[in-house]
Amino acid sequence: MGLSPVSHADTLFTAGQMTTAEALHHRRTLRGIGLIMSAVFMFSAMDTLAKYMLKSYPISALMWARYMVHVVVMMAWLGPRMGKKLFHTSHPWLQILRGVLLVGSTTFFYFALRYLPLAEAAAITFVGPVLTALLSGPMLGDKVTRRQWIAVTLGFTGVLIIMRPGGGVLSLPAMFPLATAILFSMYQIVTRKLSGREHPYTSLFYTALVGGAITSFAVPLHWITPTLTQAGFVVCIGFLGGFGHLLLIRAMERTSPSTLAPFVYSQLIWSTLLAFLVFGDFPEPMTLFGMLVVVAAGMLAVNWKHMRRLSDADDQTGTH
Repeated sequence: MGLSPVSHADTLFTAGQMTTAEALHHRRTLRGIGLIMSAVFMFSAMDTLAKYMLKSYPISALMWARYMVHVVVMMAWLGPRMGKKLFHTSHPWLQILRGVLLVGSTTFFYFALRYLPLAEAAAITFVGPVLTALLSGPMLGDKVTRRQWIAVTLGFTGVLIIMRPGGGVLSLPAMFPLATAILFSMYQIVTRKLSGREHPYTSLFYTALVGGAITSFAVPLHWITPTLTQAGFVVCIGFLGGFGHLLLIRAMERTSPSTLAPFVYSQLIWSTLLAFLVFGDFPEPMTLFGMLVVVAAGMLAVNWKHMRRLSDADDQTGTH
């Protein structure tokens, strides 16, 4: 039975709406991917500076300074504009939980940096995106597609290849980045729960405030007055950490953790490159192969058909 002119027009209108909604969805997804990749670069740079600083500076003092720089900068930058809104939260316990999870994750990773090369420590933490994808289903109700599962699994395989050298994956120091991965995956889940319910600057501020409060208990025991150079590095660490987490929050607002998970693996590339430039650690051939596997996982996660469709839609509407 054929459609009447009215019902046919309604069908075309509905199809047009679906196409527009689809294009908007994929624009948000691509922006989220860009944000998460920028965030992980900043985390890699922060970790590189932290590893360098840990040669001559205690962990507790470095962490306290990192969080307090974050707090001071946010209060100076956003306090005059936002006023009480910066402090107001409707979910104080979730904000505190986020802060505790991040402090725990940072603490374990800094211990890992003391005993492991930067690239290897970073590689072990990349079980985190797999855990995030696993948890986002039952905890957030996200639908994890088969393509995403394959991409995340492939990325995890690449990480296992990179962790191979030395056979020391099950050593005690290797447990530190593993604990980092578990805690940071929980941090990402809680961040996603708060997305859209709290102002991102408020979430970012509470991350630093809780971290500064917790680390303040330990810092008097190990405080060392930094030199001018060390103070400059600490300020840079604070900026990189704070801005990186802001980009992470923005990414979570645009798409699900399971979608972003494969792209977090790009941090491994940055960590390896920075480790070579700063510490002279050159990756072995198998490590390079593992990196290629990780990149392949990220490429697999991108739906190129939808990207072309989005590009065509932008050309037709004249948007840039």
